[in-house]
Amino acid sequence: MEKNLETEEKSGSGTAVEIPDGAIVTEKRDSSVFTLVIAGQVEGHSELPAGQKATKYELIIPQLVSVEESEDIKGLLLILNTVGGDVEAGLALSELIVGMRKPTASLVLGGGHSIGVPLAVSADRSFIVPTATMTLHPVRAGGLVLGAPQSFNSIERMQERIIGFVAAHSRMSADRMRSLMLNPDEIATDMGSVLDGNMAVKEGLIDQIGGLGDALDFLRSSF
Repeated sequence: MEKNLETEEKSGSGTAVEIPDGAIVTEKRDSSVFTLVIAGQVEGHSELPAGQKATKYELIIPQLVSVEESEDIKGLLLILNTVGGDVEAGLALSELIVGMRKPTASLVLGGGHSIGVPLAVSADRSFIVPTATMTLHPVRAGGLVLGAPQSFNSIERMQERIIGFVAAHSRMSADRMRSLMLNPDEIATDMGSVLDGNMAVKEGLIDQIGGLGDALDFLRSSF
């Protein structure tokens, strides 16, 4: 049974769980899973140009809170096909997912690039299809950047926050993550590494190869 109404009343409580575009609640044998899609670019404090696919982090935050508080929803499935985006927004969402007490699973389809990497590993169990790819690269700074040591130190500290988070929530070590991010030999016009599904699992970044059914089976076995 699928529900994609604007709101879903919680039985016996009178409160509602918002189900916006890009999300759906599915029920099977009295167990409900909230599926949330993060697609395109993760938008932070600045709006992206019109016509550019974006996931607004300030809209995702209340959804995650609603899932955690709902008595009816038993688990969260996060589906990722993202090019990355705002670092602080992505880390904020990743920390929220890590802090959830309900079972969580992530599934990388297409791509889980840049800040999509912390989002993918933030779930209790991460899955990736063989054809998906994940790009690990150094933090980039946009807008005005002062040519001062403080600017470069700030970027380096932000990069270390990402590395520390990924190392803490995957089987990839911080040193290996740093090495792949700073690889100068793979991307012609940039530094970094591109891992396909099998490579991501082999490197310990993602838990296992799998698809939608595998992710849902994991969640329902965790209720």
